[in-house]
Amino acid sequence: MKKWFAFLLGFSVVLVIVACEKTAVSALDEELKDAMSKTVSSGDIRDYLLPDGSDYSKIPNQDAKNPINSFKVALGKMLFYETGIGLVGHDGALKQTYSCSSCHIPSMGFTPGRFQGIADGAVGFGDHGEGRHKSELYLGEEVDAQGARPLTMHNLAYVTNTLWSGTFGSFGTNVGTEHAWSGEDTLVQINFLGLEGLEANNFRALQVHRQLVNRQITDSLGYTALFDAAFPDIPHSERYSLKTTAFAIAAYFRTILTNKAPFQEWIKGDASAMTEQQKRGAIVFFTKGHCTNCHQGPALNAMRYEAVGVNDLYESGHEVFRTGPNDKRNLGRGGFTKDPRDYYKFKVPQLYNLKHTQFYFHGSSKTSLEEVVDYFDAAVPENPRVPVEQLSPVFRPLYLSAQEKADLVEFLRNGLYDPFIERYVPSSVMSGNCFPNNDHYSKRDLGCN
Repeated sequence: MKKWFAFLLGFSVVLVIVACEKTAVSALDEELKDAMSKTVSSGDIRDYLLPDGSDYSKIPNQDAKNPINSFKVALGKMLFYETGIGLVGHDGALKQTYSCSSCHIPSMGFTPGRFQGIADGAVGFGDHGEGRHKSELYLGEEVDAQGARPLTMHNLAYVTNTLWSGTFGSFGTNVGTEHAWSGEDTLVQINFLGLEGLEANNFRALQVHRQLVNRQITDSLGYTALFDAAFPDIPHSERYSLKTTAFAIAAYFRTILTNKAPFQEWIKGDASAMTEQQKRGAIVFFTKGHCTNCHQGPALNAMRYEAVGVNDLYESGHEVFRTGPNDKRNLGRGGFTKDPRDYYKFKVPQLYNLKHTQFYFHGSSKTSLEEVVDYFDAAVPENPRVPVEQLSPVFRPLYLSAQEKADLVEFLRNGLYDPFIERYVPSSVMSGNCFPNNDHYSKRDLGCN
């Protein structure tokens, strides 16, 4: 009898402990829901949900000239990684060795594995792109290098104007900037075609990054039937081109959505999807951290431009190519609009899948999420060339405690991390080439035959 009583007593204690834990978790969930509801006009936290990438009707900001269909997505999913179209590089020895994904590695949050992205003119890969380096065949000014850190390729359905400067796209924030479309950069004239940002940017990028597509190439690589299925309404004389390639990749981009991140699963109703620390960090994000002053909506981004006074890429401390103190990209939005009021203002980026990103901000000036959070917490600009009056009015000290900063970092690092991002990567490309790079050193690093 005593043993039975002891068992019942012990079991009751366990029930009490479990009940208390559930109460504590429930209280944290309710606190987070309340905090989130205050940041959206509808009061509904489901406004932060990302759609299913296969439900095309739910994907926003589609180009009327390029509605998504499964054939375009399948084609774009191949072409983004296809090294076979890297045909107009500076040195023929590296022909067909680079792709769009050379500077957008999926495992690295679709960003370069190194401080600066290099496509044509570089070799090697390492484990996640960090081993890529300039080829001995190229001088520094001959490589195809990015003058600002490339932005990620996921959640682009919530981007209407591309690049840190928002340069490309005929609509959105570029309405009223027509005066800047005819500048010294003739490729900006693409905006006169009346395209959304992804289509315009991709069309420009394929040219800038030394790629080529025509009927002879699609025949030789095996893509002609895929172009036919994706673009049956485009005349044959225009169907196999950089423009249709740009359209296919844009369709693919809009389906890359980090909707399996713990935070997304939590919004859908799975209270166990996030840890208690991640929930505490999310509460900091939506309250004391004031992160939603800039990072809003399902992608936690915004089509607006803010100056937070970070350093530029040429000041990263690494050897960089084709950029320097006079690079107009250092001026951010102002480098495009030429309006002094836009100087040093850069587009607010999205915040998902930053876990493995090695460098942050347009100039790769921070190398960890801890450094990023510390920077915003202190709100002391590091770039002395950025006038105080240009700084964002929301860039001010947060006075977070050490624990609050740790919790916020955990939310950013793991609460917003979709671990299944490789579902958007093809198993192979039609050329049969190694990807994202196909040079000898990359093939060795990637284990390609």
